[in-house]
Amino acid sequence: MTEPALPVGYATSIRPLFRELDRNSMLKAFDLWRYEDVLDHRDAILARLSAGTMPCDGAWPASSVDLLRRWIAGGSLP
Repeated sequence: MTEPALPVGYATSIRPLFRELDRNSMLKAFDLWRYEDVLDHRDAILARLSAGTMPCDGAWPASSVDLLRRWIAGGSLP
């Protein structure tokens, strides 16, 4: 029997995925280091990451995209 996955939180799991380069690239629209901004734009961020068009210097690994997807599906905890 497998144990259920632990909830994914923004501060501990999602925020560390965004590099300073990513943040600086997006500051004109929103701040990837602010929970509220990522929460407001989570679907668009996931769509771009899933398509491989974000970040601008290369796609995230599937495991990181899946982690973001789990965070959204799990209620987008802070």
